[in-house]
Amino acid sequence: MRPALESSSSTEGIAENFNLLRRELDRYVIGHESLKEALILGLIAREHIYIEGPPGIAKTMLAELVSASANLDFYFYQFHRDTRLAELIGDMVIQRERDGENTELIVQSIRKGGVLTAELCVLDDISRSPGEALNVLLRILNERRFMNESIPLLTAIATSNPTADDYYNEPLDPANLDRFTIQIRSDGLIQENQWDKVKAVIDLYADTQFSDRIEPEPILNREIFDTAYRELHRVRVPEAVKRGLIDLLNRLVNQYKLDNTNSLITDRAFLVKGIKVMKAKALLEGRNTVVPEDLHILAFMTTFRVPEEIHLNMGDLIVETLRRIGE
Repeated sequence: MRPALESSSSTEGIAENFNLLRRELDRYVIGHESLKEALILGLIAREHIYIEGPPGIAKTMLAELVSASANLDFYFYQFHRDTRLAELIGDMVIQRERDGENTELIVQSIRKGGVLTAELCVLDDISRSPGEALNVLLRILNERRFMNESIPLLTAIATSNPTADDYYNEPLDPANLDRFTIQIRSDGLIQENQWDKVKAVIDLYADTQFSDRIEPEPILNREIFDTAYRELHRVRVPEAVKRGLIDLLNRLVNQYKLDNTNSLITDRAFLVKGIKVMKAKALLEGRNTVVPEDLHILAFMTTFRVPEEIHLNMGDLIVETLRRIGE
């Protein structure tokens, strides 16, 4: 077993740690570079991640690989139509207690489990969840608290099949999706015409004993995550990056007419969490300063927050923003 790396407060050391995690993912899953980067950025920034894609493209496998390699207290749950809240948070316990000599009280408590005790959660097929359990779960994810107590959760990774009738699930509404800072839609290598990578997958499975494959090594540890998160807050955001972010948001709102009726361009998502994810990108590349090109990771945040045709054009919009602020 490969030992976890030493914790380092240098940006180079942090980048080395998380790039080793990236290489571990590459050992098992070929391609899906954007998805792998999105997962790692979410871990560094301690933000929740939502992945949508058809069955069989390794989205759940990648989430599980990240969880095992991150070496954190881990909880996996696969949703179904009859999911109960107790399955996610633990069992409710009702007992009698005496209050004085002649008084008896009925006291309700919870034997914590699942989401309430894990540092990293994988929530598979989340769109199959019934509304009651889902609403409470998403509130816990957002607040990282339950019954006025903090929980140790750092990041939740939710997966879903496409929300179409033939997949027997229902789409999360925009407000619920907004709980997940990083949002990504992924397709298979075949559908994306990535034939060189298709050949690489065939070669890998042709030469591998299947029972020996899914054995990821624990690469990181909690100390490494805590160190990275402390350094995240020390990463500088120069004025050029701030101007670029404002320019991009200004164009989305005024040129493309995005408002509360057709998008979720919120202050919380883009002025707070977006900055955190850009800082995470800088750390992942061994920098202590965000650069304008880091604005490209905002495409991980627009997948379900803006109309699809605008999201698909985000790369070009960001390139144009970089040109405008560089003039």
